[in-house]
Amino acid sequence: MSKKTCETDTSCQSCDTADTCSQSEKEAHEQQTIDKNMEQVRHKFMVLSGKGGVGKSSVSVNLAATLVAMGNDVGIVDADIHGPNVPKMLGVDLERPGGSANGMLPILTSDNLRVMSMGFFLRQEDDPIIWRGPLKHGLLKQFFGEVYWGELDYLVMDLPPGTGDEALSISHLIKKVDGAIIVTTPQDVALLDARKSINFCKELKIPRIGVVENMSGMICPHCQKEIDLFKIGGGEKIAREMKVPFLGRIPLDPEMVNCTDSGKLFVSLYPESKVTAAFKSIAEKWIEMLEEGPKKPSFVAKLLKK
Repeated sequence: MSKKTCETDTSCQSCDTADTCSQSEKEAHEQQTIDKNMEQVRHKFMVLSGKGGVGKSSVSVNLAATLVAMGNDVGIVDADIHGPNVPKMLGVDLERPGGSANGMLPILTSDNLRVMSMGFFLRQEDDPIIWRGPLKHGLLKQFFGEVYWGELDYLVMDLPPGTGDEALSISHLIKKVDGAIIVTTPQDVALLDARKSINFCKELKIPRIGVVENMSGMICPHCQKEIDLFKIGGGEKIAREMKVPFLGRIPLDPEMVNCTDSGKLFVSLYPESKVTAAFKSIAEKWIEMLEEGPKKPSFVAKLLKK
């Protein structure tokens, strides 16, 4: 059997000559592997929130499915290591990743999403992940460097609430994060934390930042009229104040809860709903922002004027 060396192997952990490399050489090789792997992805963006409970993961998976429905190849990295809910939301929580000559393969869902999550490696779904920052950083290295994503149009990175380890690790490992979507709800407490997330992204010099207001009015299941259950308009207000584009509002629909619990995608089950129309509008604006690039700010300027 031929030896695995740094020229033939993507992982320092399985390389036969790893013990002869210095720590700096290993880190450089790992970064080269990540860079090479991520070259196949046209656009990489984060979805984050300042606090929990705003529906960030449900926005991530339904936005990803919307991008697929628009004809794109899309992957999702579930970077919420302590609370990996994406597999459950996509109905693939019982799946286990396989391997290939190119590396570990992400799980492919029935909606043609490629997914990788810590949730796939738990012995039991209620096992806690009791890890400090370095271990989480190491896992994200593997997700970006050792998982073979193939050619993608978009890689959606669903982050945990707040501005901690995972977001910092991703910005360190992926030198060219194309953008970040900040998910908030209209309540004042959520908006306060959303401001922190926007400033966090600006500190990291992420070139494109957009705000989505989730649970923005509830659609009554009986009369189909909207009820301002958690207020409305707060996300648009902070986007305007902080000079970042507002991508749109997503109304609250009781069926969204049933879909996430049963592993079904709302936008796939209810293609004619107001919620699905909102996701499509947000996806169209976000695509235009990403494709336009930082040197052509006309579309962003147009959104800021609204």
